[in-house]
Amino acid sequence: MQKSPLCRPPAGLNAFFAYTVVLAMGYTYSQSLVVVFVSGVLFIVITAIGLREAIIDSIPEAVINAVTPGVGLFITIIGLKNSGLVVSSSATLVAMVDFSQWRTPGADISGLCGALVALIGLVVFAVLHIKKVRGCIFIGIIVSTIIGIPLGVTSFDGLSFDIGGKVTDFPEVSFLNLDFAGLLTGESLVDSLFAVFMLVISFSLVNMFDSIGTLVGAARQSGMVDENGEIPSMKQALMSDAISTAAGALLGTSTVTTVVESSAGIAAGGRTGLTSLVTSLLFLGSLILAPVVGIIPSAATAPALIFVGILMLSNVKDVDLNNMESALPAFCTIVFMPFTYSIANGIAIGLITYCMVQLLTGNWRKIKPLTVIVALIFIARYAFMTLG
Repeated sequence: MQKSPLCRPPAGLNAFFAYTVVLAMGYTYSQSLVVVFVSGVLFIVITAIGLREAIIDSIPEAVINAVTPGVGLFITIIGLKNSGLVVSSSATLVAMVDFSQWRTPGADISGLCGALVALIGLVVFAVLHIKKVRGCIFIGIIVSTIIGIPLGVTSFDGLSFDIGGKVTDFPEVSFLNLDFAGLLTGESLVDSLFAVFMLVISFSLVNMFDSIGTLVGAARQSGMVDENGEIPSMKQALMSDAISTAAGALLGTSTVTTVVESSAGIAAGGRTGLTSLVTSLLFLGSLILAPVVGIIPSAATAPALIFVGILMLSNVKDVDLNNMESALPAFCTIVFMPFTYSIANGIAIGLITYCMVQLLTGNWRKIKPLTVIVALIFIARYAFMTLG
């Protein structure tokens, strides 16, 4: 069976959908879903004609080699944030959790306990991996969940099997309930069309490069590349992603894309589409078992992301940091992913800096035309579209 990506709505695009498109720009939920649906249809078209594969081929080697370690750092910072080991700070932007909180009378130490569970869980993951235990990630999550019980991190509060009450609004936002006409009812038709166009481009660019970055990073990490360094069946994987985006909008959800957490499944041994099929069936079953699955705290699953980040960061050895011609775009690709919380931003800045370096050093002949086009589209997006 061909390999297939695991798809779901990503956090970054969900935030853009909710806070920028709906709240800031004033579009209704049904109108916003139209933008997602159109971007999905656009994906299907460009994937079918091979344009999406051509875009992947146009990405310079310096950026491609930096994708895997960049994705590794990205999922690491997600794991650190979800675990509570890293917290926000007004003084230093981010900081480590204060482990001395337990000494303060009356202090809320729930975050501290979650961080301890995650830290212990990370060590458990590493030990099981060293011992070559099959299913070490799954076992590590279960162990971390159990450890969290006496620390109050694993909670059984709110355990309810009232599944129907949680999906009462499903008919209102699904089954073709999309407001196409409402998108063009602004004061100016031209302004409305331009706004919709930029939104479609924004969703398309982020979705496309998030999925490309995830697929490339995960495939290289798992060794699923041929002798030419290309990923077999990439077109089928991209088509799966495109269809998921369009279908997801019809079912009432924001952009569905290949998620970076898929790397955890690959690290556990998943190599074919059968992995995604089994995962999807388990997701279906989780609708019934949601209360039980919901018991698992984020502090127990976060170490899995950090652990996979370790595995993926090892690929930084493929990045040539001795030659500034490739070092700058590679470095930008790696650091912009975690620090802007977006795989697409990392690839975009990597492409833009690559083109600028080649142009200003007189090596413009090395730049592929499609690389320039993609870089210019990203520049236009940053210039005209609020990222939220």
